Amino acid sequence: MTINEYNFAGKKAIVRVDFNVPLNENGEITDDTRIRGALPTLKKILADGGAVIIMSHMGKPKGKVNPKLSLGQIKDAVSAALGVPVAFAPDCAKAQDAAKALKMGEALLLENLRYYPEEEGKPVGIDKEDPAYEEAKKSMKQSQKEFAKTLASYADCYVMDAFGTAHRKHASTAVIADYFDADNKMLGLLMEKEVQAVDNVLSNIKRPFVAIMGGSKVSSKIGIIENLLGKVDKLILCGGMTYTFAKAHGGEIGDSIVELDKLDVALGVEEMAKKNGVELVLGCDSVCCTGYDFSTFSVKPGAQIKVFPSNAIEAGWEGLDVGPVSREKFAKAIEGAKTILWNGPAGCFECDDFTAGSRAVGEAVAKATAEGAFSLIGGGDSVACVNKFGLADKVSYISTGGGALLEAIEGKVLPGVAAIKG
Repeated sequence: MTINEYNFAGKKAIVRVDFNVPLNENGEITDDTRIRGALPTLKKILADGGAVIIMSHMGKPKGKVNPKLSLGQIKDAVSAALGVPVAFAPDCAKAQDAAKALKMGEALLLENLRYYPEEEGKPVGIDKEDPAYEEAKKSMKQSQKEFAKTLASYADCYVMDAFGTAHRKHASTAVIADYFDADNKMLGLLMEKEVQAVDNVLSNIKRPFVAIMGGSKVSSKIGIIENLLGKVDKLILCGGMTYTFAKAHGGEIGDSIVELDKLDVALGVEEMAKKNGVELVLGCDSVCCTGYDFSTFSVKPGAQIKVFPSNAIEAGWEGLDVGPVSREKFAKAIEGAKTILWNGPAGCFECDDFTAGSRAVGEAVAKATAEGAFSLIGGGDSVACVNKFGLADKVSYISTGGGALLEAIEGKVLPGVAAIKG
């Protein structure tokens, strides 16, 4: 069942959204992208003549009530965006009366799901090394089912529209689906777009397929890299992981970030790429600095900036972005691509002194998109890059899910999708 085939007239729909929006010290929303992303699904339900019960988490309250993470703070913003008054249930597990009183065309927002440890299904207050942990885990899983059953009792149908949490088997993202038959549970419009976008880059591939993987560590991306090496034509690796590859070949990398215990992994990636006929593209020069403050994303007073070959960086200097030769190399590799996946910046783009690499990648992706490529941008930093450089409307799709997108790319089954599709 898809949401477009379903008629919500006379139905109460409980919808899992991702309203984990950033708030300032006054509890005001600083970026409403996630709220706007859920509107098509919520408005479809109301337009059909149904009622909507909205549920989400916010932050990490770890199973305890935290007023600073209350969804009550965003009720008015959700109401304004949705165009109808939104009622608020201050306890998501005790909202039976509020749900029962809901009339067609009305909306109800439940309090933060993660105020209850049952949402995530993890025992709290007990260490994993404790002999009693396994028994506590088993008990919590049963409690999680009961919590999901309570949430399901509020509605006639269930819609999963939170791609950002689709990789978690939580009560509201997967377990709840067990309490609805196949004709009354479905993916929302945002989820369908996300799943389709991932399918476009992993299954419905138009070649050449170019993937750009950034990030500081090889270890955090190795599963994704290995999966991509069986699919892509070219793989551009950039960001901090560059220096682990340079070091693996005996290069001098100064004070640049490196995983000395992953040098063999880097060499293994190169060997796998060669075996699969994949062109592995690495930066050859770096913009380096003698003093960078990662807490403020700024160059320290008196620090110098200079370009070095990536394998010949002097002591006291740290690589923070790809150099001009690498930028041209990356742009050339992206040119002519028909499918593009970009996850992870090319450098410390938060500081204007080190944005050139990520900007060059973004502009090359935008140019290829204009020439007919399908481009998928995912991961918080990559999305921030695209927005910073004003390229958001020049790429095909920007994913709302960081961890979920990475696990999907890695080839893992997402519980939030599997619970609907079976």
